[in-house]
Amino acid sequence: MELRSQLEQLGHHGDVDAGPGLLDFAVNVRGTAPPEWLRDRLVARLDDLGRYPSALEDLAARTAVATRHGRTPEEVLLLAGAAEGFALLPRLGSRLAAVVHPSFTEPELALREAGVPVVRVVLAAPYVLDPALVPEDADLVVLGNPTNPTSVLHPEAALHALRRPGRLLVVDEAFLDAVVGETGSLAAQALPDVLVLRSLTKTWALAGLRAGYVLGAPEVLARLSHGRPHWPLGTLQLEAVAACAEPAAVAWSQAEAGVIAAEREHMERALGLDPGAAGPFLLLRVPDGARVRDALRSNGVAVRRGDTFPGLGPDHLRLAVRGAAEVAALLAAWPA
Repeated sequence: MELRSQLEQLGHHGDVDAGPGLLDFAVNVRGTAPPEWLRDRLVARLDDLGRYPSALEDLAARTAVATRHGRTPEEVLLLAGAAEGFALLPRLGSRLAAVVHPSFTEPELALREAGVPVVRVVLAAPYVLDPALVPEDADLVVLGNPTNPTSVLHPEAALHALRRPGRLLVVDEAFLDAVVGETGSLAAQALPDVLVLRSLTKTWALAGLRAGYVLGAPEVLARLSHGRPHWPLGTLQLEAVAACAEPAAVAWSQAEAGVIAAEREHMERALGLDPGAAGPFLLLRVPDGARVRDALRSNGVAVRRGDTFPGLGPDHLRLAVRGAAEVAALLAAWPA
């Protein structure tokens, strides 16, 4: 496949598969708006938009995140969504980056567009991580946990087995706040060779605001942030980051993780899938997947195509976890 076509495939995301009026199983965002208490926090800051966000507000948000994960504010870099963190990865100056697939494609896209050599480490179903598959000379390794779109949660020991002298490990934990107990997270571990990215756009329904952060050693974060514009995050983004890191908010997200787990189990049974997924989405492989996807869309249901993920094909579909009523509508729309 020519490079331009590869980059176009890597740039495909679920919002392209969704559309007005469609029942949305394509986008991994919970609901259409943030919870009411968070919305009230953001609305209360609207009158502050006439002034620039201050360094003290940035520090307050970083301090809230640091407290949430048992880190220091210097180990926190705030982001306009986790996707910005991936866009910053080329600044680390990797000689050879390894991206573990199937996974979120934005890291590979950012690295390739910056001219960084990339090797794909493609896992076969059931997508169990084998650290031995990663080339020893890779000085940057990127993977998701739980991984989008496979919904596999890699054990902490397997992540640590990827670490090597002279190598940076980047773990995309965009969906770990949707896992009960945040099992397997490295966010609280102050490791000099590990970067952990978190997103607030999924569980909190803030995709339109763009908010997230990366945790890591201060010297590595300094390399990532070099050359960023002044005021990289606005007032509402800083408020959202601070609000979502507070203890009551973390408790809310864990309660929501319990709801997601129950909905996922129901959805697995309804679709005849084996249990074991860990994220707020499911990966299916169905005969004639492209036809099924098109038929579902004609019947008013949007699902995420799977063939733009390296290692998957046209028979793969990704479905966001939804409630019983939405799953019933999905089954009713499923083609014969």
